[in-house]
Amino acid sequence: MRNPSLARLAPVEPSLQEPARTPGRFIDLVADKLVATEVILRRELDSDVPFIHKAGAYLADGGGKRVRPALLLLCARLLGHDGEEEITYGAVVELIHSATLIHDDIIDHAALRRGKATLNQLWGNNLTVLLGDWIYTKAMQMALSHGQIEVVQRLCDATLKMTEGELLAFERLGAIDLTVDEYFEIIDRKTAYLFSAACSIPALIPPRRTDAGPALARYGRALGICFQLVDDLLDFTARESELGKPVLSDLKEGKLTLPLILLLPRVRPEEKRLIETVLEDRSFGRVASQQILDLVSAQGTLDEAREMAESYAAQARAELGLFAPGDTRDALEFAPDYVLHRRS
Repeated sequence: MRNPSLARLAPVEPSLQEPARTPGRFIDLVADKLVATEVILRRELDSDVPFIHKAGAYLADGGGKRVRPALLLLCARLLGHDGEEEITYGAVVELIHSATLIHDDIIDHAALRRGKATLNQLWGNNLTVLLGDWIYTKAMQMALSHGQIEVVQRLCDATLKMTEGELLAFERLGAIDLTVDEYFEIIDRKTAYLFSAACSIPALIPPRRTDAGPALARYGRALGICFQLVDDLLDFTARESELGKPVLSDLKEGKLTLPLILLLPRVRPEEKRLIETVLEDRSFGRVASQQILDLVSAQGTLDEAREMAESYAAQARAELGLFAPGDTRDALEFAPDYVLHRRS
């Protein structure tokens, strides 16, 4: 049985010159456990509180790529685990990720996610922020069910880092002088730490593999940075139908991402002013989005950001050298390629 939501993992069609990038290469080995993870997600997003019941069902129906649970389950398989514990933890990391997205959408005043109205758009900020808090707490309650305090500590550390990343990003929202170092500090905390936790938690499942934990943590962190770099690139290169939201949404929300940070020192004052105007207006009322796209295309900064993403993908693959060859390692080695070529 294959969960319909797993279809959202489908990447771009491969060319004849490149290996197939079907989602099966990434998820088939853990497809059954991903289905079980989905069942847990739907169950745990329910409540006798009517709003949680309604909003939880809407959130579950919205799906998602489930990349973090898939990575956790693959890393568990790599270490020889085959039980219920990793399924629970897969659901936990997805709940933490979902809660983060809910709070992100509130902060960003976002109206669309994955082509659907956001929770805050439908029900307002007050109810939605409380739902995000409820989901965070629910996730930690679930993590405690197996009695592995070190796992809960790892998840708490990742959640704290994510919140710190949000704070750093919000403090610099709309800043035209955001540096490359600041950018990487933000995405490391906001995205990479949860990837790192997802990949390293299986090393804490008995029988523990303390020798494997650091390498899997580094693998996840490098892959998480690659994931966020690609996410930021897609804001420039994907179609709205692929993103489920308008292109250049980040800039419209006041966020400078790597292609523009690299661009700004190279352009004329009047070109820099175009970007400043969008940051000030939080809209493309006075500046056309195509003007910004033309600037990054002319300066080649999309290619530079892409090269950085490929470098982090290579770093992730290199961390798997500790483990014996096999189908699970092959799937984890393919994961960076899948991330690099996704279109949503």
